[in-house]
Amino acid sequence: MKGTVIILGGGPVNGVGGALAARFAREGHHVLFTGRSIEKVQAAADALAADGASIEAMQVDVTSAEDQDALFAKAESMGPIAAVLYNAGNNAIIPFEQLTADLFEDFWRVACFGAFLTAQRAVPLLKTQGEGSLFFTGASGSLRGKPNFAHFASAKGALRNLLQSLAREFGPQGIHVAHFIIDGVIDGDRVRENYPDYLDQMGQDGALSPTSIADAFWATHVQPRNAWSHEVELRPFKEKW
Repeated sequence: MKGTVIILGGGPVNGVGGALAARFAREGHHVLFTGRSIEKVQAAADALAADGASIEAMQVDVTSAEDQDALFAKAESMGPIAAVLYNAGNNAIIPFEQLTADLFEDFWRVACFGAFLTAQRAVPLLKTQGEGSLFFTGASGSLRGKPNFAHFASAKGALRNLLQSLAREFGPQGIHVAHFIIDGVIDGDRVRENYPDYLDQMGQDGALSPTSIADAFWATHVQPRNAWSHEVELRPFKEKW
């Protein structure tokens, strides 16, 4: 089914969101590329469009019900929705004794509450279609909590359980719900700009390629219904896990 692909948490071209947009656009899908900063997602969309992608940018705060309503109303008006890809997230090293209630809630709202709002709007549309992918980006924190990451791991763990419930409830109705655990450093613009020495230390193929991550999303999207994956773990071959 060709149709619109919604990406929440778009980010830069050289990142997971940008790679997802490029991959799905290459397969003939129109992409709605969203993020909190319209300037950033517009710049990425313009760059991808210059390479031939059918894409448009839209400002969406995933924690805003009003923004999500506007996004899905626009998507629905354009015809079938092939996939909804939730890539929104935030992370930081915060010792527990420095963690405030507001910070704890902020991380949960982006990682889990925004995903809930997305699923709440996507499920009825995909259910009516009887098909469509509903994919979410997880992390190593989805599986375990490490020191200084209580805020992140608790939010990602909650997301994982939410998705298991959705997959079991709506998979039989044709909605492919999948969770992608990205376990390792991503070789994208954010890390290159802030931690270039770290990437050098990792060596060749020591960090995850955004393009390879997007390939895994696509491969899961086109799986036949008689052999669906719900949880996919991705890590560099050198990663200790």
